[in-house]
This record gives sequence, C-alpha cells and structure tokens, in this order.
Amino acid sequence: MQRNLSKTLSFLALHLIVGFSVAYAFTGSFALAGGIALVEPLVNAVVFFFHERAWEEGKRPAILDIILHRHGAEERSTPPA
Repeated sequence: MQRNLSKTLSFLALHLIVGFSVAYAFTGSFALAGGIALVEPLVNAVVFFFHERAWEEGKRPAILDIILHRHGAEERSTPPA
C-alpha cells in the first residue's frame, strides 16, 4: 500500500504541472489555470489510487465490463440447464 501511495503522489505532482501548463496555454490566466490544475488532478489521483488497488487484488475492475459491454458475461459462458 505504501508503494501505491508513493506512486499516486508522484503522479499527482506531474499531473499538476502538466494540468497547469495546458490550462495556462489555453486560458492565459494564472488564476483559472491554477483552479483547473488543482481540481482535476486531485480527483484523478483518487480515482487512480483505487484503480491500482483493484488491479493489484487480481480482479478486473467492473468498469471494464461496462465499457466493453460485457453485461452478464459470466452467465453466457455456462450452457443452459
């Protein structure tokens, strides 16, 4: 878990820098770029942490089934009784 937290924090730092740079390039405003750069990566860092945990536990995150439209994939793999 400590490794996941360290990875998350380093990813957050990089994301803040990139987010601020891109937002500033588009807006030309330090205040607006700062707001965008803080909110989006903070939310993304939380999502990333739980994404890493889900994969580490050996389970495919359920969101992949939703994205890939695998509704009831387990039910279809067994022959009807």
